[in-house]
Amino acid sequence: MPTASASDVVICSAKGCRAPAVWVLAWNNPKLHTPERRKTWVACDEHREHLSRFLDLRGFLKDVVALAEWERSAADR
Repeated sequence: MPTASASDVVICSAKGCRAPAVWVLAWNNPKLHTPERRKTWVACDEHREHLSRFLDLRGFLKDVVALAEWERSAADR
């Protein structure tokens, strides 16, 4: 996931969506990634449920966190 500066806006990962993201969907594909590895998609409020469902149906979804919380957590690392 790209890191945003104060002037950057993180855009939703849904195809064709240009809305600001407010959620981080952490996932991994167990056939490709080690259990602790987390890939991320970001979502606006409108697409959070759709993207979460897509990942969950495949057994990939690990966590959904507010973008602000995810950024705070990353800054603490």
